[in-house]
Amino acid sequence: MTEISHRHVESASGLRMHIAEAGTGPLVLLLHGFPESWYSWRHQLTALAEAGYHVVAPDQRGYGRTGGPAEVEAYSMLHLVGDALGLIPALGEEQAVVVGHDWGAPVAWCSALLRPDLVRGVAGLSVPPTPRGSTAPTVGLRHLFGEAYYMLYFHQIGVPEAELQRDVRGSFRKVLGGRVELGSLGVPLVPEGGGFLDLFDEPAELPDWLTEEDLDFYAAEFETSGFARPLNWYRNLDRNWELTAAWHGARILPPALLVAGEKDLVVANSAARERLAHLTEVAPNLRGTVWLPDTGHWTQQERPKEVNDALIAFLGDL
Repeated sequence: MTEISHRHVESASGLRMHIAEAGTGPLVLLLHGFPESWYSWRHQLTALAEAGYHVVAPDQRGYGRTGGPAEVEAYSMLHLVGDALGLIPALGEEQAVVVGHDWGAPVAWCSALLRPDLVRGVAGLSVPPTPRGSTAPTVGLRHLFGEAYYMLYFHQIGVPEAELQRDVRGSFRKVLGGRVELGSLGVPLVPEGGGFLDLFDEPAELPDWLTEEDLDFYAAEFETSGFARPLNWYRNLDRNWELTAAWHGARILPPALLVAGEKDLVVANSAARERLAHLTEVAPNLRGTVWLPDTGHWTQQERPKEVNDALIAFLGDL
């Protein structure tokens, strides 16, 4: 069986990043989301390597064994894209296919938008590309959902990290294994006087794709590195909007793929489905959208074989 190895590499961005890697061949970067790490790609690293690719899953800025600075402004989208694409020359390559899930998906989409010369293909899991709007994101979120929207809750310094850090293993058990309780607007709204974890029920047992050992791994990583730096990604929503003004209306030109679960709350709503109907306006070289039945948000962990098959087929067509 293909081995996964680990080392640190200095990205061209200047950040020393921990990477998990396997295989040889054309480079494929796998970018994780929140609150995860390279480990969320454990099923893809070996499968894609055995299909003939050099597969690299970094701990992104602020996470795990990579870590990062404490300043909120050091977690803008330009920093995150710079880290990811800076791994390409650091690994001795000229181009890569970039794949992202959850927060890693916007980094992947923006990598393809900002540097199409470096990205020969892009795939997003769960999160489709979203065109830059005409107003700052937090303004729109407050107008639609009020301060209770979970992303705005994450903007508070100190409060959400203290909540998640109080019982790290319990936090992961709820977030990964629990069911989300939606508010009256059909979106995750933090209850008055409550916290982010109040959005999830307490699972009586773990789903079949998640083991106690998986929880042990995530808990050990975040016990050490904490949640503050990963939460800084959310605290840059408006800064990202300001920094990307020059790309307003620009399209994602590399070949693209979207993979999403039919029960994923990110896309299982009317507003998201409306945007998806116009996806080729944003990504004109979209090769397809793969819908995974009976699948929630943790796409590649819930349905590893189906995700692997979709990615290998996409890679083979490039």
